[in-house]
Amino acid sequence: MSNRDTVAAAFERWRSGTGLVAEIFDDDMTWEIVGRSAASNIYAGKQEFIDVVLHPFASRFRPDAPFRPVRIPGIYEDADASTVIIVWDGEGTTVAGTSYTNTYAWIMTLREAKVVDATAFYDSIAFNELWDLTPAD
Repeated sequence: MSNRDTVAAAFERWRSGTGLVAEIFDDDMTWEIVGRSAASNIYAGKQEFIDVVLHPFASRFRPDAPFRPVRIPGIYEDADASTVIIVWDGEGTTVAGTSYTNTYAWIMTLREAKVVDATAFYDSIAFNELWDLTPAD
């Protein structure tokens, strides 16, 4: 299976509610969120990224309408660099009953079907509004 196929399958499982994208994250990965959002930083390891970003983010959404990918305009692979770029739109309903939507671009380097290095771009204003106005549980 190509790295592109690995990423596409993980996103499909996430979209359908049968898996989480973090399943393809290596324990020792590095994840950078670029920009000036509340979560912009370089995270050293899967667990730090889950604890500091993913879990607090997910807790801001209703269990019956969690944040998930809804559209993927493109998945691009540079096989020589073991890198996949995915551009995707996600949405969910917050615990406050509001809708959150955002567009993301993730650049991920994989080794043995696991993300070892990633850089994420998104609308930091929309993210910060979610982070500031919707308390995590």
